[in-house]
Amino acid sequence: MATELSTELAEAIRLGYERRDRADMAPTIRYFSELLAAHPDHPVLVYELGGAYDTAGQEALARTHYERALRLGLEGDVLRRCLCQYGSTLRWLGELDASREVLDRARKEFPESDSVRVFSALTRLEAADADGAVAELLEVITGHADATDLGRWRTGLRGLAGWLAAGRPEG
Repeated sequence: MATELSTELAEAIRLGYERRDRADMAPTIRYFSELLAAHPDHPVLVYELGGAYDTAGQEALARTHYERALRLGLEGDVLRRCLCQYGSTLRWLGELDASREVLDRARKEFPESDSVRVFSALTRLEAADADGAVAELLEVITGHADATDLGRWRTGLRGLAGWLAAGRPEG
């Protein structure tokens, strides 16, 4: 099934987010469950329900929905978002190798994605690879150096990122 959304379904998803209360996700979970029941096996709705469980702190349930959404054939931007959230969920579940595998896939499919790099950095940090995490974040930040006051230091910070990523080589 394609990840294409009708105008009505896209509006229903938007409405679900507009009404979301992060402090009480039960109504949002119910809303997306009912929407999925009306459109069984729609990969985007399976993913959105997973995201609602994730926001509610129910990572194990989120995981099953992310995995199912991926099997159903997500593509494009929704695939990128799902891989980020799934990788993050695996990190929260303490499955750092699996998280890294998911985020490595995301890096291959979306090499320019800042969100993928940030979630990858979080997994690296949790896996006690602080240098790799900082290097990854420096790459993201320096990619937007002109939008900040870092422009002057872009080259130096990118060099530092490379040095950290290479394991702090001497010489």
